[in-house]
Amino acid sequence: MSRLKLRIAAWMLVAALVLPRIAAARQAETNSPTQVFAGALARLVAIFQPPTNAPSRTFTATLKILKADGVSEELAGHEFEVAIQAPDHLRLSTEWSHQSYIAGRDGEDLWVHVPGKKFGLIGSPNVARFSASPASRDTAPLGPLKLPLPAEQLMLLPLLTELEALPNETIGGAVCRVLKATPKPEAARALKLPRGTFQFWIRESDFLPMRLTYQENNGADVSIELAHPLFSDSVPVTKWKLQPGEGDKIQSVARSHLTRCLNMAIGTLGEKVPTLGPATGERRIIAREGNGRLEMVDGTRVLVLKGTPEEMGRQHGVLMKKNVHQLVDRILFGVGVGSSLEKGTWVLGEIETAQMRLTPFMDDRYLREMDSLATASGLPREEVRLANFFPELFHCSGFAVFGKATADGRLYHGRVLDYMRGMGLEQSAVVMVLQPDRGNAWVNIGYAGFIGSVTAMNEKHIAIGEMGGRGQGDWDGKPMAELVREVMEKANTLDEAVEIMRKGPRTCAYYYVISDAKSNRAVGIAATADKFETIWPGQSHPLLPHGIPDAVLMSAGDRYEELVRRVQASYGKLDAEGARDLMKRPVCMQSNLHCALFAPDTLDFWVANADSQNVAANTRYTHYNLADILKPEQPQ
Repeated sequence: MSRLKLRIAAWMLVAALVLPRIAAARQAETNSPTQVFAGALARLVAIFQPPTNAPSRTFTATLKILKADGVSEELAGHEFEVAIQAPDHLRLSTEWSHQSYIAGRDGEDLWVHVPGKKFGLIGSPNVARFSASPASRDTAPLGPLKLPLPAEQLMLLPLLTELEALPNETIGGAVCRVLKATPKPEAARALKLPRGTFQFWIRESDFLPMRLTYQENNGADVSIELAHPLFSDSVPVTKWKLQPGEGDKIQSVARSHLTRCLNMAIGTLGEKVPTLGPATGERRIIAREGNGRLEMVDGTRVLVLKGTPEEMGRQHGVLMKKNVHQLVDRILFGVGVGSSLEKGTWVLGEIETAQMRLTPFMDDRYLREMDSLATASGLPREEVRLANFFPELFHCSGFAVFGKATADGRLYHGRVLDYMRGMGLEQSAVVMVLQPDRGNAWVNIGYAGFIGSVTAMNEKHIAIGEMGGRGQGDWDGKPMAELVREVMEKANTLDEAVEIMRKGPRTCAYYYVISDAKSNRAVGIAATADKFETIWPGQSHPLLPHGIPDAVLMSAGDRYEELVRRVQASYGKLDAEGARDLMKRPVCMQSNLHCALFAPDTLDFWVANADSQNVAANTRYTHYNLADILKPEQPQ
């Protein structure tokens, strides 16, 4: 690399001496491809770094996304109105799903406005990140607007790129020089450039790029176009500020919440979760921390935590640090900020309110585990707590079939989680096996950074799953995810599990399926803060009208009807494979994030997680056994 760095330094010296002269050349008919390319790069740099002592000018254009394959396909076909005034003013506007969105930067403030929702956010460095911590302000300057590469590196590219001139084309009535550009391998390595091929359409009259495409082999295929580009000398100051309409609710929030949302959105572009191949039976340990360990089982992660709350939190934070950061970013600053714009209310503020009301009812052990996890992963304690308190508005299904309903009388407990597929939780999926110093060992089908549970089985052969209902705002009780965990760690029988749920105190409306292989029984529970109902096998309920012997089925609407139909059609013949098939579409939804099937009698379980192409029910199920994972490791 030392030779490469010397060559880069030499190129930079040549660029400093030669390229300004090339960029100044304006007669297109005599310019070489290198000169045209240099001129185009100089025009881009001038938008963000105008010449010293030059008057402030505003660049405006319509940015059209023609293609975004392999990056974010839903962007294709959208247009963005862009205005830039260096160094610190920006305005973007677009229409999305029949809703208008406007965002901007005004010096050190950021803002976003949704006129149709009569709602807007102004991100200020003077607002604390957490209401419980008034000093938690992010006052670091935003810095100037800039291109992905520094100007000096950008101006090097004509020397570091293989250029090919293609026939001229006309865009928007303007003749454009067309260049195919492929970065040289050494340049791609040194400057960390994408390893694909670019194509530029450069307006002959002023060297302004009008269209850009980027292609990778079997990868991204992106095409963007500028329409009506214009430099203006005079722009009203009000253009850069949020302009609320009558009756609009404008909320001042911590600026870092908006920057984290933006960074998360950009960082996840093109992120893919690959489809799992056939199972091979491979199992290996990839990291250890104290008595905890992280394993890979058939290409999936298994996190084993053991000890006190502080020890398990530290093991979790150290072994899954990157994924914990991903989950917090995507829950708080992706879903939290994004859903605020959809709902027209500040969701992170609602979570903080929920936290204040929920915390007095929480087991101190769980709070200690969260705080230890935060410290070990390098995140603020408040962020990890808020991510764990995030309201679980799941739309799910669950069932337990046993006795006469199954081929061999075994109990099979299925759980479908339909929630936020595509928001990035897939990257944080992990099977967690917990061995607390007090209580039962259990398996949690969950996500890095989340210590509560919605899908689980314990060593006492009890399994549980939930589905969310209504009643958001009834926060004076234990969080649902803590109640599920409490059942796992404290209940040895189905009756004990029911009593833990009955005692609560509970919060919003949730529905549960709990099974116990020791007694070969299962029950459905419909619970709110002040109401508790049990639905036993064969019983019906106004929301679940079809009582089936030796079966508890929990879902809603057409999905419930389809689940009933499938169970009736396979009654008496269901085995593990047939039970997994019960969860396929349309019983699961397009938001299907994970599916799990428990056979609590033997502690076998199967888990499928969604990937970038498929809902969970259509991906490979991986087989595990809780008893095997809990066995003491053999000396090497």
